[in-house]
Amino acid sequence: MLILQTYLIFFEFTNAVDDCVVVILKIHLFYGLIKYNTMQTAEIIYTGELRTTATHLQSGTVIETDAPVDNNGKGERFSPTDLVATALGSCMLTIMGIKARENNWAIEGTRLSIQKIMGTEPRRITGVKVVFDFPAGHNLGEKERTILERAAHTCPVAKSVHPDILQDVTFNW
Repeated sequence: MLILQTYLIFFEFTNAVDDCVVVILKIHLFYGLIKYNTMQTAEIIYTGELRTTATHLQSGTVIETDAPVDNNGKGERFSPTDLVATALGSCMLTIMGIKARENNWAIEGTRLSIQKIMGTEPRRITGVKVVFDFPAGHNLGEKERTILERAAHTCPVAKSVHPDILQDVTFNW
């Protein structure tokens, strides 16, 4: 009741929906009505020579990055933009795995290849080509395939990358 009253008073006072949403969010957070993760995800250290070491704080897993050759690096490890593309593919396959597990469908052995496409001025990712190759004998019908394809397209990373980044996805069943 308190939240609804605050919302109505604020909305009438400012007549600004965006500001109202911010206040509602702050009220929900203040009263603990929205749960969110306050733990840090990773610690990243610049180690020199255009390299970083990122440690996943929950598991202790370490990823090293290196700038690509075309951007003054040695290209001996994943670049940060490689990790963005890799995160997209891993997320798609993981969400498909969740759907498959929920429905007792076997997709083990599915391979995914990623091609990151870089643009210039500004230097950024302009597209990602994703190709899924499913193992022979997967025994998935058209309905199951459609469900898995939709799952891939709605993974959190796919929904988080900028809409200007073209996601060209191919499913080879």
